Amino acid sequence: RKKGFEKKFVHDEEMQFKVNAKRNKYLGEWVAEKLGKKDQNKEIYVQEVIKSDFEEPGDEDVFRKVKKDFENSAINIDDSEIKNQMSLALERAKEDFK
Repeated sequence: RKKGFEKKFVHDEEMQFKVNAKRNKYLGEWVAEKLGKKDQNKEIYVQEVIKSDFEEPGDEDVFRKVKKDFENSAINIDDSEIKNQMSLALERAKEDFK
């Protein structure tokens, strides 16, 4: 039984990692669109958003990156809008893995 629990735990952790990476991809695409990034610059930016999630546990590292990028581009987006987009992207990512 112990091995079964360990396998399930590993599987669940891998799925959570994949879902979060996909969420960050969708969020990065949304932000890149708002920032006016196209083609290769858009892809590079999306990768930056995905990588920003490795800084610390939780979602705050991704939120801070996105918020800072909007501020640096003088684009005024409310925190609640960013959080809402993060939630929508998470739901979309979960659907991808059903």
